[in-house]
Amino acid sequence: MSRICPHCNYARQATDSAPDWQCPSCEKAYVKASAPLPPENLVQYGPNAETRSAGPGKWLLILIAFGAAFWFGRPLLQQGSTPQAMAAASTEQPEVVLYATSWCGYCKMTREFFAANGIRYREEDIEQSSTALQQHKKLGGNGVPLIVIGDEVVKGWNEQSLRQLLGPWMRS
Repeated sequence: MSRICPHCNYARQATDSAPDWQCPSCEKAYVKASAPLPPENLVQYGPNAETRSAGPGKWLLILIAFGAAFWFGRPLLQQGSTPQAMAAASTEQPEVVLYATSWCGYCKMTREFFAANGIRYREEDIEQSSTALQQHKKLGGNGVPLIVIGDEVVKGWNEQSLRQLLGPWMRS
């Protein structure tokens, strides 16, 4: 194929080693030199933006999504290890200790709750026993009743917490 470069007027020889589309003398492309100019509003001459890879940004976004799913999904994974679920796995009622006084109305309500629901418990009067008072303070108690169910501490009268922690052992 005989070609003459429109830029430098070099006539291509059969022995030239440049590609067919390029002038061996000035190294400009024949097609671009003889083709009309592209439209002025055309910005990109390379591959389309849709065909290019999104790069590390796409993978970073996926990593953040998985991290968020893991972080916010942790409470769902930890539900199996709640005290109620652990207690349900065990058939024996955990030790229940009531730190109370004889005159406290809420302590009386706690005793009645335990009796009505068949909960076995041990009562420690913090006014009668100095060891009970020390243990009460060690548990962070600054009032009565203070109820210890296994490893959980309930400060004050809280029927909802008691029902949640003692649910499997309560009479219907």
